[in-house]
Amino acid sequence: MSTDNYSKDIIEVPEAPAILGLTFRRFRGESDYPHMVAIKEKSKKVDNEEFSDTIEDIARSYRHLSNCNPYKDMVFAEINEEIIGYSRVWWNKIQDDNKIIYFQFVHFVPEWRGKGIRRAIVLWNERRIREIAKKHPDIPKFFEAWAQDTETDWISILTGEGYKPIRYFFEMMRLDLENIPDLPLPEGLEIRPVKSEHYRPIWEAAREAFRDEWNEPEWQEEWYNEWLEEPTFDPSLWQIAWDGDQIAGMVRSYIDKKENKEYNRKRGYTENICVRRPWRKRGLAKALIARSFNILKNQGMTEAALGVDTENPSGALQLYKSMGFKMIKRFTTYQKPLLEKASRKGVEQ
Repeated sequence: MSTDNYSKDIIEVPEAPAILGLTFRRFRGESDYPHMVAIKEKSKKVDNEEFSDTIEDIARSYRHLSNCNPYKDMVFAEINEEIIGYSRVWWNKIQDDNKIIYFQFVHFVPEWRGKGIRRAIVLWNERRIREIAKKHPDIPKFFEAWAQDTETDWISILTGEGYKPIRYFFEMMRLDLENIPDLPLPEGLEIRPVKSEHYRPIWEAAREAFRDEWNEPEWQEEWYNEWLEEPTFDPSLWQIAWDGDQIAGMVRSYIDKKENKEYNRKRGYTENICVRRPWRKRGLAKALIARSFNILKNQGMTEAALGVDTENPSGALQLYKSMGFKMIKRFTTYQKPLLEKASRKGVEQ
C-alpha cells in the first residue's frame, strides 16, 4: 500500500489522549493478522487467559465474518506506527426475543493501558455501532461485551462507561477421566459413526436445540462454513444420538492440540452439548457426556473441560457438577442499552 493510501485510512478518535505519535487507522487486510496475534499474545499472560491463536486461526475467522465489515468496523491504535491495540464491532439479531445485540472488543497491549486510549476506542466503537443500528428495525438494541474476571483493565473501562454485568458463565473442568460412570443411552436411541452427509443434519439439529439458550442469535451460513474448516473439527470424537432418522442429541468433543502443547496438558473438551426437546429429561445428555469421557481417555487425554451459562434454563450447571466438573474460571456478559440520540461526531462511514 502506498503512503497516500495509508493516509486515507487514518481515523479520528476525538476522546483520545494527547500522546506524541498516537494515531488510529483502519484494517489493512491480511497484513494485519500477525500484529493481531502479537497483541493477543502480549495480553494473555497479564489477563490470565489461555488460548493458542495463530495467524491461520485469525485468517479463517475473518474469512467467515458475519454482520461485520472489518474495513469499516475495526480500529487499530499505533504509537509511531507500532500497533498497540485493535478493536472490532459486529451485531446479531436474537432469535426469539426480537432484539439486536451489538458487540465490541478492544485488545490492547498491557504497557499502554491506563492512559485513556482503550477507553477512547470504546467510545468510537459505540458511535460506529449507532451508525449501523440506524439501518436496523426499531426494536430493543443493546451494546454488549464480555470479560473474564481477571481482565481487570477491560472491566474497569466497561463499567466506567455504564456497562452492567447481566449474566455469568463458568469454564468448568473434570480433573481426571477415571471412574467414568456407566450410563446407558435411553431406550430406542443409538450412536452411529458420523459421515460427511451427516454434517448438515447435525448442524441443523444443534441450531434447533440451542434456540432455547439465552440470547441465542440467528445462526449464519458463514458459521457453518467456518465450522467445517476448524482445525479441531474431528467427527471421530463426536457422540451423536439417533432415534430412527432423527438426531436426538449430541456431544461434539474436540481436542486442541496447539493449546495442549503450549500449556503442557492433555485436555479434551466435551462441548456443543445439546438435546432436542422431544428427547429431554431422559438422561441422554449424561449418557453422551460419559461416552465422550471414554472417547477422550482413549485418545490419551487426562482431563475434560466445557463452558456453561450459570443460569441455563435446562439445569446444565447442576448436570455438569453431577458429572464431576468444577468451576475454574468465571466470565461475565456486560451490557447497556443503545441510545439512538448519541452524537455522530467522529464516526466514519
